[in-house]
Amino acid sequence: MSESQLFLLTGSNLGNTAMHLAKTEKHISNRIGSIQKKSSIYQSPPWGFSAEQDFLNQVLICTTILKPLQVLEEILAIEKLMGRERNESAQYSSRIIDIDILFFGNEVIQLKDLQIPHPRLHVRKFTLLPLAEIAGNFIHPTLNKRITDLLESCEDSGEVLLNQLA
Repeated sequence: MSESQLFLLTGSNLGNTAMHLAKTEKHISNRIGSIQKKSSIYQSPPWGFSAEQDFLNQVLICTTILKPLQVLEEILAIEKLMGRERNESAQYSSRIIDIDILFFGNEVIQLKDLQIPHPRLHVRKFTLLPLAEIAGNFIHPTLNKRITDLLESCEDSGEVLLNQLA
Protein backbone atom coordinates (compact mmCIF):
# COMPACT_ATOMS: atom_id res chain seq x y z
CA MET A 1 0.00 0.00 0.00
CA SER A 2 1.35 3.39 -0.89
CA GLU A 3 1.41 6.30 1.50
CA SER A 4 -0.06 9.72 0.81
CA GLN A 5 0.86 13.03 2.33
CA LEU A 6 -2.04 14.51 4.30
CA PHE A 7 -2.31 18.09 5.56
CA LEU A 8 -4.73 18.63 8.45
CA LEU A 9 -5.81 21.72 10.37
CA THR A 10 -6.90 21.17 13.96
CA GLY A 11 -8.74 23.81 15.95
CA SER A 12 -10.52 24.27 19.26
CA ASN A 13 -12.20 27.12 21.11
CA LEU A 14 -14.04 25.38 23.95
CA GLY A 15 -12.61 24.31 27.29
CA ASN A 16 -8.91 23.46 27.58
CA THR A 17 -8.09 24.10 23.95
CA ALA A 18 -4.37 23.21 24.17
CA MET A 19 -5.25 19.87 25.77
CA HIS A 20 -7.85 19.19 23.07
CA LEU A 21 -5.24 19.77 20.34
CA ALA A 22 -2.76 17.45 22.08
CA LYS A 23 -5.37 14.69 22.46
CA THR A 24 -6.40 15.11 18.84
CA GLU A 25 -2.80 14.71 17.74
CA LYS A 26 -2.61 11.36 19.58
CA HIS A 27 -5.87 10.16 18.01
CA ILE A 28 -4.64 11.16 14.54
CA SER A 29 -1.38 9.25 15.09
CA ASN A 30 -3.28 6.17 16.25
CA ARG A 31 -6.08 6.17 13.68
CA ILE A 32 -4.93 8.03 10.56
CA GLY A 33 -1.16 8.02 10.17
CA SER A 34 2.26 9.12 11.28
CA ILE A 35 2.68 12.84 11.97
CA GLN A 36 5.75 14.06 10.08
CA LYS A 37 5.59 17.80 10.86
CA LYS A 38 3.52 20.07 13.03
CA SER A 39 3.29 23.84 13.09
CA SER A 40 3.38 26.04 16.11
CA ILE A 41 0.01 26.66 17.73
CA TYR A 42 -1.68 29.89 16.72
CA GLN A 43 -4.44 31.85 18.45
CA SER A 44 -7.11 33.77 16.58
CA PRO A 45 -10.67 35.01 17.06
CA PRO A 46 -13.48 32.90 15.56
CA TRP A 47 -13.88 33.26 11.79
CA GLY A 48 -17.41 33.90 10.56
CA PHE A 49 -19.07 34.11 14.00
CA SER A 50 -18.63 35.61 17.48
CA ALA A 51 -17.61 33.67 20.59
CA GLU A 52 -16.13 34.37 24.00
CA GLN A 53 -13.04 32.21 23.54
CA ASP A 54 -10.45 32.45 20.77
CA PHE A 55 -9.44 29.44 18.71
CA LEU A 56 -6.15 27.62 18.92
CA ASN A 57 -5.14 26.13 15.55
CA GLN A 58 -2.33 23.92 14.34
CA VAL A 59 -1.41 22.30 11.02
CA LEU A 60 -0.21 18.70 10.98
CA ILE A 61 1.40 16.93 8.04
CA CYS A 62 0.93 13.16 8.15
CA THR A 63 1.57 10.15 6.01
CA THR A 64 -1.35 7.79 5.66
CA ILE A 65 -2.25 4.60 3.83
CA LEU A 66 -5.94 5.49 4.09
CA LYS A 67 -7.97 6.79 1.16
CA PRO A 68 -9.50 10.29 1.42
CA LEU A 69 -13.01 9.10 2.38
CA GLN A 70 -11.52 6.76 5.01
CA VAL A 71 -9.60 9.74 6.44
CA LEU A 72 -12.84 11.71 6.60
CA GLU A 73 -14.57 8.83 8.43
CA GLU A 74 -11.73 8.68 10.97
CA ILE A 75 -11.80 12.46 11.46
CA LEU A 76 -15.54 12.40 12.16
CA ALA A 77 -15.03 9.50 14.58
CA ILE A 78 -12.25 11.37 16.43
CA GLU A 79 -14.35 14.53 16.67
CA LYS A 80 -17.29 12.53 18.06
CA LEU A 81 -15.04 10.63 20.49
CA MET A 82 -13.78 13.97 21.83
CA GLY A 83 -17.31 15.25 22.40
CA ARG A 84 -17.96 17.36 19.34
CA GLU A 85 -21.62 17.69 18.49
CA ARG A 86 -22.03 18.53 14.84
CA ASN A 87 -24.17 21.55 14.10
CA GLU A 88 -26.55 20.57 11.30
CA SER A 89 -27.03 24.17 10.17
CA ALA A 90 -24.56 25.87 7.87
CA GLN A 91 -23.69 28.33 10.65
CA TYR A 92 -20.24 28.30 12.21
CA SER A 93 -20.15 27.72 15.97
CA SER A 94 -17.76 27.08 18.85
CA ARG A 95 -16.39 23.56 19.11
CA ILE A 96 -14.29 21.31 21.29
CA ILE A 97 -12.40 20.13 18.21
CA ASP A 98 -12.46 20.69 14.48
CA ILE A 99 -10.29 18.76 12.05
CA ASP A 100 -10.15 19.89 8.43
CA ILE A 101 -8.44 18.14 5.53
CA LEU A 102 -6.47 20.86 3.75
CA PHE A 103 -4.64 18.75 1.16
CA PHE A 104 -4.33 15.07 0.31
CA GLY A 105 -1.11 15.07 -1.68
CA ASN A 106 -1.90 16.85 -4.93
CA GLU A 107 -5.33 15.25 -5.30
CA VAL A 108 -8.37 17.27 -6.25
CA ILE A 109 -11.63 15.79 -4.93
CA GLN A 110 -15.07 17.33 -5.39
CA LEU A 111 -17.72 15.27 -3.62
CA LYS A 112 -20.83 16.36 -1.72
CA ASP A 113 -19.22 15.67 1.68
CA LEU A 114 -15.56 16.14 0.82
CA GLN A 115 -13.74 18.88 -1.07
CA ILE A 116 -9.96 18.70 -1.34
CA PRO A 117 -8.12 21.06 -1.36
CA HIS A 118 -10.16 22.68 1.39
CA PRO A 119 -12.29 25.26 -0.48
CA ARG A 120 -11.64 28.16 1.93
CA LEU A 121 -8.07 27.62 3.07
CA HIS A 122 -6.69 30.37 0.82
CA VAL A 123 -8.94 33.04 2.38
CA ARG A 124 -8.21 32.18 6.02
CA LYS A 125 -5.08 33.59 7.61
CA PHE A 126 -5.48 31.27 10.62
CA THR A 127 -4.99 28.37 8.20
CA LEU A 128 -2.34 29.87 5.93
CA LEU A 129 0.02 31.09 8.68
CA PRO A 130 0.65 27.68 10.32
CA LEU A 131 0.63 26.02 6.89
CA ALA A 132 3.27 28.47 5.59
CA GLU A 133 5.41 27.78 8.67
CA ILE A 134 5.88 24.10 7.79
CA ALA A 135 5.03 23.88 4.07
CA GLY A 136 5.51 27.35 2.62
CA ASN A 137 6.71 26.06 -0.76
CA PHE A 138 3.88 23.56 -1.22
CA ILE A 139 1.96 24.37 -4.41
CA HIS A 140 -1.83 24.52 -4.08
CA PRO A 141 -3.01 21.97 -6.69
CA THR A 142 -5.83 24.08 -8.16
CA LEU A 143 -4.62 27.64 -7.55
CA ASN A 144 -1.05 26.77 -8.64
CA LYS A 145 0.47 29.11 -6.06
CA ARG A 146 2.87 28.49 -3.19
CA ILE A 147 1.37 28.68 0.30
CA THR A 148 3.61 31.67 1.11
CA ASP A 149 2.23 33.50 -1.95
CA LEU A 150 -1.34 32.71 -0.90
CA LEU A 151 -0.58 34.09 2.57
CA GLU A 152 0.91 37.28 1.10
CA SER A 153 -2.19 37.91 -1.02
CA CYS A 154 -4.72 36.85 1.65
CA GLU A 155 -7.19 39.62 2.45
CA ASP A 156 -8.23 38.18 5.83
CA SER A 157 -7.55 40.94 8.36
CA GLY A 158 -8.13 38.77 11.43
CA GLU A 159 -5.38 38.80 14.02
CA VAL A 160 -3.46 35.52 14.21
CA LEU A 161 -0.85 35.29 16.95
CA LEU A 162 1.69 32.67 17.92
CA ASN A 163 0.32 31.10 21.09
CA GLN A 164 2.91 31.36 23.86
CA LEU A 165 1.09 29.15 26.35
CA ALA A 166 0.43 26.03 24.30
